[in-house]
Amino acid sequence: MDRAQKEAVVAELNQIFTDSGVVVVSHYTGLSVAEMTAFRTKVREAGGAVRVAKNRLAKIALEGTPAQSMGDVLSGMTVLAYSEDPVAAAKAVQDFAKENDKLVVIGGAMGDEILDPAGVKAVAAMPSREELIASVVACLGAPASNIAGAIGAPASNIASILSTLEEREAA
Repeated sequence: MDRAQKEAVVAELNQIFTDSGVVVVSHYTGLSVAEMTAFRTKVREAGGAVRVAKNRLAKIALEGTPAQSMGDVLSGMTVLAYSEDPVAAAKAVQDFAKENDKLVVIGGAMGDEILDPAGVKAVAAMPSREELIASVVACLGAPASNIAGAIGAPASNIASILSTLEEREAA
Protein backbone atom coordinates (compact mmCIF):
# COMPACT_ATOMS: atom_id res chain seq x y z
CA MET A 1 0.00 0.00 0.00
CA ASP A 2 1.55 3.32 -1.01
CA ARG A 3 1.23 6.63 0.82
CA ALA A 4 -1.74 7.90 -1.22
CA GLN A 5 -3.72 4.72 -0.51
CA LYS A 6 -2.92 4.98 3.20
CA GLU A 7 -4.10 8.59 3.25
CA ALA A 8 -7.34 7.55 1.55
CA VAL A 9 -7.90 4.79 4.13
CA VAL A 10 -7.18 7.20 7.01
CA ALA A 11 -9.65 9.72 5.56
CA GLU A 12 -12.31 7.02 5.16
CA LEU A 13 -11.79 5.74 8.71
CA ASN A 14 -11.86 9.29 10.08
CA GLN A 15 -15.23 9.78 8.37
CA ILE A 16 -16.49 6.54 9.92
CA PHE A 17 -15.38 7.53 13.43
CA THR A 18 -16.86 11.02 13.04
CA ASP A 19 -20.24 10.22 11.47
CA SER A 20 -21.20 6.86 12.98
CA GLY A 21 -23.62 6.59 15.86
CA VAL A 22 -21.73 3.57 17.17
CA VAL A 23 -18.48 1.80 16.32
CA VAL A 24 -17.92 -1.71 17.72
CA VAL A 25 -14.41 -3.22 17.74
CA SER A 26 -14.08 -7.01 17.77
CA HIS A 27 -11.38 -9.62 17.42
CA TYR A 28 -12.06 -12.01 14.58
CA THR A 29 -9.19 -14.49 14.91
CA GLY A 30 -10.15 -17.86 13.49
CA LEU A 31 -13.20 -16.76 11.47
CA SER A 32 -13.38 -18.46 8.09
CA VAL A 33 -14.17 -16.51 4.94
CA ALA A 34 -17.72 -17.87 4.96
CA GLU A 35 -18.21 -16.86 8.61
CA MET A 36 -16.82 -13.37 7.92
CA THR A 37 -19.17 -13.04 4.94
CA ALA A 38 -22.10 -14.08 7.14
CA PHE A 39 -20.99 -11.49 9.72
CA ARG A 40 -20.82 -8.74 7.09
CA THR A 41 -24.26 -9.73 5.78
CA LYS A 42 -25.80 -9.69 9.27
CA VAL A 43 -24.42 -6.22 10.02
CA ARG A 44 -25.46 -4.91 6.57
CA GLU A 45 -29.02 -6.23 7.07
CA ALA A 46 -29.15 -4.34 10.38
CA GLY A 47 -28.24 -1.11 8.59
CA GLY A 48 -24.53 -1.02 9.37
CA ALA A 49 -21.25 -1.85 7.71
CA VAL A 50 -18.04 -3.71 8.49
CA ARG A 51 -14.49 -2.50 7.89
CA VAL A 52 -11.20 -4.29 8.45
CA ALA A 53 -8.25 -1.90 8.62
CA LYS A 54 -4.73 -1.80 9.96
CA ASN A 55 -4.76 -0.74 13.61
CA ARG A 56 -2.01 1.80 13.02
CA LEU A 57 -4.05 3.58 10.34
CA ALA A 58 -7.19 3.41 12.50
CA LYS A 59 -5.33 5.03 15.41
CA ILE A 60 -4.16 7.84 13.11
CA ALA A 61 -7.74 8.28 11.87
CA LEU A 62 -9.02 8.50 15.47
CA GLU A 63 -6.98 11.65 16.15
CA GLY A 64 -9.28 14.66 16.45
CA THR A 65 -12.49 12.62 16.68
CA PRO A 66 -14.76 12.33 19.74
CA ALA A 67 -13.75 8.66 20.11
CA GLN A 68 -10.01 9.43 20.19
CA SER A 69 -9.35 7.44 23.37
CA MET A 70 -10.74 4.28 21.73
CA GLY A 71 -7.27 3.68 20.26
CA ASP A 72 -6.39 1.58 23.33
CA VAL A 73 -8.65 -1.29 22.19
CA LEU A 74 -7.15 -1.44 18.70
CA SER A 75 -4.70 -4.33 18.97
CA GLY A 76 -4.56 -7.71 17.31
CA MET A 77 -6.84 -8.77 14.46
CA THR A 78 -9.66 -6.25 14.77
CA VAL A 79 -12.76 -5.59 12.73
CA LEU A 80 -14.88 -2.43 12.97
CA ALA A 81 -18.67 -2.63 12.74
CA TYR A 82 -20.44 0.70 12.56
CA SER A 83 -23.82 2.28 11.84
CA GLU A 84 -25.55 5.63 12.02
CA ASP A 85 -28.22 4.13 14.28
CA PRO A 86 -26.58 3.93 17.72
CA VAL A 87 -28.03 0.47 18.35
CA ALA A 88 -28.03 -1.38 15.00
CA ALA A 89 -24.36 -2.35 14.69
CA ALA A 90 -24.01 -3.22 18.38
CA LYS A 91 -27.10 -5.45 18.24
CA ALA A 92 -25.92 -7.22 15.06
CA VAL A 93 -22.42 -7.83 16.47
CA GLN A 94 -23.79 -9.15 19.77
CA ASP A 95 -26.20 -11.49 17.95
CA PHE A 96 -23.41 -12.84 15.75
CA ALA A 97 -21.04 -13.21 18.73
CA LYS A 98 -23.66 -15.34 20.52
CA GLU A 99 -23.76 -17.72 17.55
CA ASN A 100 -20.00 -17.75 16.90
CA ASP A 101 -17.42 -17.88 19.70
CA LYS A 102 -14.59 -16.80 17.37
CA LEU A 103 -15.89 -13.21 17.23
CA VAL A 104 -15.03 -11.50 20.52
CA VAL A 105 -16.28 -7.98 21.26
CA ILE A 106 -13.50 -5.92 22.86
CA GLY A 107 -15.06 -2.47 22.98
CA GLY A 108 -16.35 0.42 20.99
CA ALA A 109 -17.48 4.01 20.97
CA MET A 110 -20.80 5.80 20.87
CA GLY A 111 -20.03 9.44 20.17
CA ASP A 112 -17.45 10.52 22.73
CA GLU A 113 -18.42 7.69 25.11
CA ILE A 114 -15.95 4.79 25.07
CA LEU A 115 -17.60 1.40 25.60
CA ASP A 116 -16.17 -1.75 27.16
CA PRO A 117 -17.65 -5.15 26.20
CA ALA A 118 -20.37 -4.78 28.86
CA GLY A 119 -21.19 -1.31 27.49
CA VAL A 120 -21.57 -2.70 23.97
CA LYS A 121 -23.86 -5.41 25.36
CA ALA A 122 -25.95 -2.76 27.15
CA VAL A 123 -26.24 -0.68 23.96
CA ALA A 124 -27.29 -3.80 22.04
CA ALA A 125 -30.06 -4.42 24.58
CA MET A 126 -31.57 -0.98 23.96
CA PRO A 127 -34.53 -0.68 21.57
CA SER A 128 -33.67 0.43 18.05
CA ARG A 129 -34.60 3.82 16.62
CA GLU A 130 -37.59 2.35 14.77
CA GLU A 131 -38.87 0.61 17.92
CA LEU A 132 -38.64 3.87 19.88
CA ILE A 133 -40.50 5.80 17.17
CA ALA A 134 -43.21 3.12 17.12
CA SER A 135 -43.68 3.30 20.90
CA VAL A 136 -43.88 7.12 20.84
CA VAL A 137 -46.47 7.01 18.05
CA ALA A 138 -48.46 4.41 20.00
CA CYS A 139 -48.42 6.63 23.10
CA LEU A 140 -49.55 9.62 21.09
CA GLY A 141 -52.30 7.69 19.34
CA ALA A 142 -53.72 5.95 22.44
CA PRO A 143 -55.90 8.85 23.72
CA ALA A 144 -57.34 9.43 20.27
CA SER A 145 -58.21 5.76 19.86
CA ASN A 146 -59.89 5.73 23.29
CA ILE A 147 -62.05 8.72 22.34
CA ALA A 148 -62.89 7.16 18.98
CA GLY A 149 -63.83 3.91 20.73
CA ALA A 150 -66.11 5.73 23.17
CA ILE A 151 -67.79 7.67 20.39
CA GLY A 152 -68.30 4.55 18.35
CA ALA A 153 -69.70 2.57 21.28
CA PRO A 154 -73.43 1.87 21.53
CA ALA A 155 -75.55 4.53 23.21
CA SER A 156 -75.90 2.43 26.37
CA ASN A 157 -72.13 2.47 26.91
CA ILE A 158 -72.04 6.25 26.50
CA ALA A 159 -74.95 6.58 28.94
CA SER A 160 -73.14 4.41 31.50
CA ILE A 161 -69.96 6.48 31.09
CA LEU A 162 -71.93 9.70 31.65
CA SER A 163 -73.68 8.28 34.73
CA THR A 164 -70.32 7.18 36.17
CA LEU A 165 -68.96 10.68 35.67
CA GLU A 166 -72.05 12.19 37.39
CA GLU A 167 -71.60 9.82 40.37
CA ARG A 168 -67.95 10.90 40.71
CA GLU A 169 -68.93 14.57 40.73
CA ALA A 170 -71.67 13.96 43.29
CA ALA A 171 -69.35 12.07 45.63
